[in-house]
Parts: sequence; C-alpha cells; structure tokens
Amino acid sequence: MGRLLYMNLASLDGYIADRNGTFDWAEPDEDVHAAVNDILRPVGTYLYGRRVYEVMRAWADPVIDAGPAGVVRDFAQIWRAAQKIVYSRTLPEVTTARTRLERSFDPAAVRALKEHTDLEVGGAGLAAEAFGARLVDDVRLFIAPVAVGGGTPALPEARLDLDLVDERRIGRFVYVHYTVRT
Repeated sequence: MGRLLYMNLASLDGYIADRNGTFDWAEPDEDVHAAVNDILRPVGTYLYGRRVYEVMRAWADPVIDAGPAGVVRDFAQIWRAAQKIVYSRTLPEVTTARTRLERSFDPAAVRALKEHTDLEVGGAGLAAEAFGARLVDDVRLFIAPVAVGGGTPALPEARLDLDLVDERRIGRFVYVHYTVRT
C-alpha cells in the first residue's frame, strides 16, 4: 500500500504564499533541494490543482537538461518520470508527458491509486480536499526563516492530529516530518 504525502515550503507563520501570491522567499537552497529530491524520488504520481501544475510544468522544459548536473536537473528527471494528475474545471488541456486531466477530485479514485504507488498532493486547495477525505498520511514542511503576515495557509483550517517523526535543520530551513494520526 502506498502513502499520500503533502510537502511544502512554508513561512514561519504557516503560509505557502504571501498575500500577493508570491513565494520567492521560499526559494530552496541546494541542501533543501537535495532533501526534496530524496523525499519525492519514490513518488509514483503527483496530484495537482491547476495553479500548481502551471508552475510545475516548467520542469518539462528540455533547457534544464542543458544546464549543469546537480539538484535542479535531478529534480527535473524525478518529476518527468512520475505520473501527474491535474484537477481543474478550467484548464482546457495538459501539455506535459505522463499527465492526465480530471475535472473533479475523487477520493475513491485516489484511494485506489494508493493501493499501487506513493502519491504527493501539491497545492493548498487540493491538499485541503485530500486532508478532508482523510487520504493524507505524511506531512513534510520546510519552514523558511520569514514571517509573511498572511496569505495561503500551508495547512487546512481544520483540526489535524499529527505525530512528529523527524525534525532538523537543512540549509536555512527547519524541516519537520509528521504522520497523520488515524
């Protein structure tokens, strides 16, 4: 049985984007990027909403392959190898390989996918749906040394009972890994 992971870079006050929708303050350094790569390497399928997909599809650009070897190229290869499901009512089509478009989030279909592979859910809105359906098994956050004062919350606005698995400093971030209590 696979696991559904929610991972994000967040501000110290718990936001993944500020009030203007920007997250440039969360740019990962090489150590964080390497840790993210290691976490995502076993993921077989990414679950995205439209906005996250529109950001992430840049990893399909072959220009990345012309750059120096390292964590960026490694991430691009990890991302390209995985399946991707984009949930959107407004996106007309998907343009990346190994990607399919679904018009609505179906918890039963995600449960069935978990029987065969590890999954990662990207984006606060879609993650909130996955948390609400009790599908998320792991929460991993990289906490940036900045408070942004408001914006898009990293976690849903509902009670979430967690057990701490790991915590450590990675680069300028603090990494925390929790499992969701069942």
